[in-house]
Amino acid sequence: MLRYMLCILLLTGQQSSEVFSQADSSLILSISNTSNKDYEVLISTFLGNEKRNYYGNRAPEALDEIWKHYLGKGITVISRNLGSREWEGAGWTGQPLLVREDTNLYLIQGAYDHHLKKIDAKTGKLIWQYKFDDVVKGTGSIWEAPDSFPLENRLIILQGSRLGVGNYLDTKHIPSFRAISYFTGRELWRLDVKWTSSYSRDADGSALILNDTAYAGLENSLFTVLDPSPYKAKIKDGMLQPEIFQEVELYTQVDVIAHKKNVVTESSPCLLNGIIYTASGSGHVHGYSLKEKRFVWDFYIGSDIDGSAIVTKDSCLLVSVEKQYIEGHGGLFKLDPSKKPEDAVIWYFPTGDRELSSWEGGIIGSSSVNDFYNDGTVPAIAAFSAIDGYLYVVEHDKPDSTKMAKGPRNEASYPQPKLLFSYKTGASISSPIIIGNKIISAGYGGIYLFEFDEDMNFRKMDHFPVTCESTPIVHDGRLYIASRNGYFYCLGKID
Repeated sequence: MLRYMLCILLLTGQQSSEVFSQADSSLILSISNTSNKDYEVLISTFLGNEKRNYYGNRAPEALDEIWKHYLGKGITVISRNLGSREWEGAGWTGQPLLVREDTNLYLIQGAYDHHLKKIDAKTGKLIWQYKFDDVVKGTGSIWEAPDSFPLENRLIILQGSRLGVGNYLDTKHIPSFRAISYFTGRELWRLDVKWTSSYSRDADGSALILNDTAYAGLENSLFTVLDPSPYKAKIKDGMLQPEIFQEVELYTQVDVIAHKKNVVTESSPCLLNGIIYTASGSGHVHGYSLKEKRFVWDFYIGSDIDGSAIVTKDSCLLVSVEKQYIEGHGGLFKLDPSKKPEDAVIWYFPTGDRELSSWEGGIIGSSSVNDFYNDGTVPAIAAFSAIDGYLYVVEHDKPDSTKMAKGPRNEASYPQPKLLFSYKTGASISSPIIIGNKIISAGYGGIYLFEFDEDMNFRKMDHFPVTCESTPIVHDGRLYIASRNGYFYCLGKID
């Protein structure tokens, strides 16, 4: 183990002293007391798994404050013209990851104070933190590495950040995507995110990790296929960087012109029937064949797309649409990717227009489905929160051809799904989650807990008044979520 640590120290050069100082040496010693198999990754990526449809095992019965942990605040630069801003807490997408070690639970959370943090889920105590060069917005992914790896690197977090304070789009090197040891909080490699036709070099989306390969849509809008292993990484431009297998543009030059270089990819890829689907700000949903190692499907929407495509039980995709660069309304598509793109629309649900900050309407976050939890006693439902201020719940597998809606570009009329419930929660860019017969929605109007029965009667159970942009998780009757007031919260029922 010590030989390995010395090897990495030599490989990473002068950056190593900074990185290694951020984790106490006692953490290394404690790892040797953990058996090889006495840990379990419970939530490893944004929205839980490769289908993006798992949010935890059991929702709380109330939203009482059990503990809170101050995440801090940090400076980020918007642009040369707009200057810097101070952001507090954590924001979009900002969903925590969850790991069990022995009988203890630990959270991984990115924050606006530039740090990725490991937090004790029982007490809220900080275990370690790793410093990036800028605010950390997106959700990471945890790779469960082979048993042949040293124990301290069996779990590796792939995490992105904004491009770095003091960096700009034309800065020579921007290593905004990195690998960090879950057990020690130490850096294992950093990826220099290339300058492309996109106006961003941040990294927001969660990587999809399949066996020994990671698939990520970075904000430079390159669909990047890489080896997450630090033992395959090589020194390049003074940094230990991962091996890149493939980089494919998620945009065309027509998209670059139409969107004025806003072809940013912020979503997290999903997997369906051997195809990886990635939604991009270029206005496309691309399908990448694992067998052919190329794009084989392209559904064009034309708007900015921020949310991730969600896989449904009937092998379709739910794709959220922001109102930008389109004449019609934003909303939610259900697509059947087994069909040609021109025949793929199952239904479209438009949401209201509303100007808020730089948004004009539609859906910024992702939808959720109850497919993972549904035993067939209730309908297949999808929930999504919109900029217009409402939480919507629809029956996603029953389109209504008697109720039609124009698409985002007013290009056609499509069936709508049956609307089961809507509630004015306030504008939101967070993704609501469905667990069993409960729905949790977070946004600028606070956190809401709803319950529904077999007849689809809904009731509000509780409300916690805190501003949130991030997405929560649940486990054993506890809710975990970061806020914009600076704090990370554990909520549940206090007996």
